[in-house]
Amino acid sequence: MQATSLNIIRDEHASLAAMLGVMSDMVAQGPGETRRGFFEVLRSMLFYIDEYPERLHHPKESNLLFPMVLKHSKTVMGAIDKLERDHAHSERAARDLQHLLLSWELLGNSRRAAFEHAFEQYVRFYREHMALEEEVILPEAQKVLSAEDWAQLDAAFAENEDPLTGRYRARPEYEALFSSIISRMPVAAA
Repeated sequence: MQATSLNIIRDEHASLAAMLGVMSDMVAQGPGETRRGFFEVLRSMLFYIDEYPERLHHPKESNLLFPMVLKHSKTVMGAIDKLERDHAHSERAARDLQHLLLSWELLGNSRRAAFEHAFEQYVRFYREHMALEEEVILPEAQKVLSAEDWAQLDAAFAENEDPLTGRYRARPEYEALFSSIISRMPVAAA
């Protein structure tokens, strides 16, 4: 069974991975002559990650998907425990990155290395997190969930409306934030 929620989850993961890739490229290139725009775009992207995946995507996984899968299969309990710890950590990590970015912007290059190191760890952590969900949890969900479970998940994830995916209607505030990021992104990173 290929449920709509599976497509949404995978689309949101792919979009987030793409955004992390663009951010990684930007960080590697540094601010250059577009210093103000560089920091504004990175700050907006970090805010978007903190706002969208942390407040809409992760709660649906934690409150719906994971409990449904665990109800039918205890074999993924260790993976779900790790993913739940990741969810608890990732919101704080996104905010810590925002602070480190602001430190770099306001206090100069002496703070750049701290941001870059934390950002590299964050990107690695997030990619591993998404891979665990896609390689362990989603296949198990496909094996054990009922049509009723999928209907509930489909309805819940359809409400996410992430403009990054380009496939789903976006909430106006997220569409505006996404448009703002795209319009201010340095040409080399776009």
